[in-house]
Amino acid sequence: MKYLIKSNFEIILISFLIVFAVLSRLIPHPPNFTPIGGIAIFGAIKITNKYLAVLLPLICMFISDLYLGFTLVSLFVYFSFFLISLISIHIKTNTINKVFLSSFIFFFITNFGVWLIGYPLTLEGFIACYLLAIPFYINTILGDFFYTFSLIFFYKISVNYFMVRYRK
Repeated sequence: MKYLIKSNFEIILISFLIVFAVLSRLIPHPPNFTPIGGIAIFGAIKITNKYLAVLLPLICMFISDLYLGFTLVSLFVYFSFFLISLISIHIKTNTINKVFLSSFIFFFITNFGVWLIGYPLTLEGFIACYLLAIPFYINTILGDFFYTFSLIFFYKISVNYFMVRYRK
């Protein structure tokens, strides 16, 4: 019975995360301050099915990108979230370190794509690309911390609520 409750709880949780992530990308927000990184880390920590945990941020991105549109940089964004999920599953460190590492991975990979697509392919272009991206990096770190720890907090509250309510 306990496994069934956890399975139903995970289905509700995953559905909520997808709706939440899609809606949060569609409303106005500071650049790079979105829950996708937090969902990738949270999913890696809390979702039992690790294949689904890896797919979760990609599903969220894909659904919202159907409305927002796809660009060449999207390939780098999707790859970064895929990598963030995998690393968050396999690395054995605390959540704070996972957030910093995830934010760095996103910053490095996505801006590498921006450099390849939109800047001169020179050392000066590379440096300019990454220097101009620093404000976005700050938002990424802040967003990843906010959403990762908010999701963990609300998860714990929800688990406690359901365990108390449906305990037999």
